[in-house]
Amino acid sequence: MKSYSNILKCGAAAIALSLTACNDWLGEPSPGSTELEDFFVSGEACLQTVNGCYVPLAWEYGPHSYFAEWYIGDIASDDALKGGQNIADGADAYDIDNFKTNASNGIILDYYRAKYQGIARCNLALQEIEKYVPDETIDERTKERYLGEAYFLRAFYYFQLVRVYGGVPLVKEVLDSSDKWQQPRATSEQVYESIVSDLKNAESRLWGKSEYAPEDLGRATRGAARAMLCKVYLYMKDYDSAYEWGKKFVDDEFNKGEYSLCGVYADNFTLAGENGPESVFEIQYVEDPTSDYGSGEGAFGFTRGTFTTILTRPRMSSLGSKKGWGWNHPTQNLYDEFEAGDPRRDVAIGVPDEASLDEVEVTYLGSPYYNGKTSYREGEDFPSISHDSRSPLNYRLMRASDVLLLYAEAALESGKDMNAAKWALEQVRSRARSNSDASGVLPAFPAYRGYSDNEASLRDAIRHERRVELAMEGHRWFDIVRWGIAAQIMDKDNGSYGKNESAEARAEMASFIPGKHELFPLPTEELVLNPMEQNPGY
Repeated sequence: MKSYSNILKCGAAAIALSLTACNDWLGEPSPGSTELEDFFVSGEACLQTVNGCYVPLAWEYGPHSYFAEWYIGDIASDDALKGGQNIADGADAYDIDNFKTNASNGIILDYYRAKYQGIARCNLALQEIEKYVPDETIDERTKERYLGEAYFLRAFYYFQLVRVYGGVPLVKEVLDSSDKWQQPRATSEQVYESIVSDLKNAESRLWGKSEYAPEDLGRATRGAARAMLCKVYLYMKDYDSAYEWGKKFVDDEFNKGEYSLCGVYADNFTLAGENGPESVFEIQYVEDPTSDYGSGEGAFGFTRGTFTTILTRPRMSSLGSKKGWGWNHPTQNLYDEFEAGDPRRDVAIGVPDEASLDEVEVTYLGSPYYNGKTSYREGEDFPSISHDSRSPLNYRLMRASDVLLLYAEAALESGKDMNAAKWALEQVRSRARSNSDASGVLPAFPAYRGYSDNEASLRDAIRHERRVELAMEGHRWFDIVRWGIAAQIMDKDNGSYGKNESAEARAEMASFIPGKHELFPLPTEELVLNPMEQNPGY
């Protein structure tokens, strides 16, 4: 069910205010402009400002390119090929797919700038809401929740940045003077420490998921903050802390019914399944009959639907007006990762039937597959959308199954509780098993894929499960990088994926350079505005 669309509809005042706050303070106020002290006169202003903090999450198209996170999380990894009309379609995405990215890449630039616009909005919200004295329009508990949402979102934007670029400028105040424009680059460690601090601030203020009204489902919750703390500590390799926060999520959120696994796996990726029992955090979209293609606020658009649906639907003539652009093609390597009879494969990977193959206009480097999770399928049908570029389907950023597998990993790597790791792994597998029509599929660990009952096999099993459970949801690249195995998977000559990909795909690949390609370059235009040391190798 679509929820909290008021965030997208009612955030206009906050959007305008935040842009004014970031730019117009540098000159004399324009006639008729709203000063901060004139705007923050009621609790509604606080709500609108927090709503504005969410909006950059939904941006996928900017002045230079499409830049949804799956352009990196899926396409850079062994899960997906770029897709599109042909090799030349989307040069920036082609470079990401083939380790040829340079600092002028438009995806890398727009992604960077969109996250900082989100951070700027959070900084404004934190500055002004903190000063607001509760009154008849907002009580103390609601004020604290608004602050918690802003802390959570600032942490999330920085998490998105540090995974892609490493250390970045750490801006935690409103930049209200040109003297503050140039900020030093923080280290990755400093950024992660800031993320943890913000998430802990958020966790202490946010509400449980069940405390939100139906129209507010989809906002940041206490459970989302705990889940993110588990995840962030895993990136920091602080496994004890990751285990502690994962256990809080499991004990106080999952086991007490705040979250649960959907009985039917596929329900996670339907319109009706939005913000469901398994949803921990997802980007909210609403159907929009208009199109902007980069015009509007900050050149990041003004409509509130997602481009991802049209981008990832298959290019099949038989679909008529429902035809997509064929981006983000799942690889044969991902298809083969699924165990025989695993029902999740057919949810994640759309496969045109034999009769339809001659209607596939583009088979990208040998792959006719498409992403079944983001192409907005209802059963075997592709519903029509009001505008072909703007779909209402939410993008799932974190599900409870993701958190269970993070907890399993933390329990194993910390040495705290191997049985807890097995339990969490089995929760995810048993749900998938129950969705299968066949008997004997997806047995409990270790009775599959040649595993033994030891730590090394359990680690491999958890990593395998993350790949198939979260396939085509934008996680894979970031997982293999944080595990330190990107080179041994992706290298075109020696990698388990690279050396076995099709000859067509291998012909386009550059060599993976360890110590370079785990990160992407800081954008050239940003280095001109704010001189910083570039990432190694770029």
